[in-house]
Amino acid sequence: MLIAGPCSAESPQQFSESIQGILPAQPDLIRAGIWKPRTKPGQFEGLGVSALGWTHEIAQQLGVPLMVEVGSAEHVEQVLEAGIRHVWIGARTTVNPFMVQEIATALEGSAIAVLVKNPVSPDIELWSGAIERLSKAGIKQLGAVHRGFTGYGRTLYRNHPSWEIPIELRRRYPDMLILCDPSHISGDRLLVPEVAQMALDLEFDGLMVESHVSPDSALSDAKQQLTPQALLDMLARLVHRNLQSTDGVVNARLEQLRAQIDGVDAQIISLLQERMMLVDDIGSVKEEFDITILQHERWTEILKTRQSWATQLNPDFVRQMLFLIHQESIDRQAERFRHARASELLDEVRHIQKKAFNF
Repeated sequence: MLIAGPCSAESPQQFSESIQGILPAQPDLIRAGIWKPRTKPGQFEGLGVSALGWTHEIAQQLGVPLMVEVGSAEHVEQVLEAGIRHVWIGARTTVNPFMVQEIATALEGSAIAVLVKNPVSPDIELWSGAIERLSKAGIKQLGAVHRGFTGYGRTLYRNHPSWEIPIELRRRYPDMLILCDPSHISGDRLLVPEVAQMALDLEFDGLMVESHVSPDSALSDAKQQLTPQALLDMLARLVHRNLQSTDGVVNARLEQLRAQIDGVDAQIISLLQERMMLVDDIGSVKEEFDITILQHERWTEILKTRQSWATQLNPDFVRQMLFLIHQESIDRQAERFRHARASELLDEVRHIQKKAFNF
């Protein structure tokens, strides 16, 4: 599925020329920002309700349905009145359950298609919760858009992709349409093709891409928008891979390798269990001799030595894995200490009760 169009509808001419340029790609829907939530006041916040009529009319003339963003119940009412039947909820709205519920209530009973962008924070429960609110409001045509998550500091991407979160969303909603917005993840038009290809490789159902007839002069998100021709060129270069091979030899080879992975995973789980049993033994010794749970020098040694052993693994992956194992080790020992302290307190209470009874 392809949804494409400018970040913002700035004028009838800009909108019409942008859409006409991408028509050869046969988009399923045309996107246009009518209301734009901006970080700071004074930035272009969209033309508002005055643009609904002519954007819808131009889209109808060109034969492609229009999709716009809504951020309030009032927006919903105005969109429905204009006859628009496709909307999306933006990341800055998804993060607010109050606003999502207002929109869901306003949409109740309408035959309208809704896409929910992920919240700005990497919180799958907020994303899932927004989807559930809309589903309970009776929205049948419901999908999601992955546009990345806000991070701190300068990174390669404007919004970090954190692919594991939409992958988990797919597990929870295997039949739901899930698209990727490579424009907002990238923040740079040069990176859009790379992110779009990754999305297809991860079995996303399609793309929502920003395209402007003259992106350098765009009133919003100028750096990440593609010209219509650049969009067409990117789509032509994207590789659409098969979900499975039709070659029996290839499938047999894959099954053989997967069986080997299953065996290795079983060994990893067994070794982790063995490691945690040793952690429990260490906890017992620390408890007996009043030794602190966290040993900074030991932790530094583990980080240094284990990362030096993993010469063929991504250092960041190894570091994250070690942090998870270490945190579980601390949690297990802390739980043991809590139980021990609770037991001591119980003994003290019983002792006091016994003395009181004897008295």
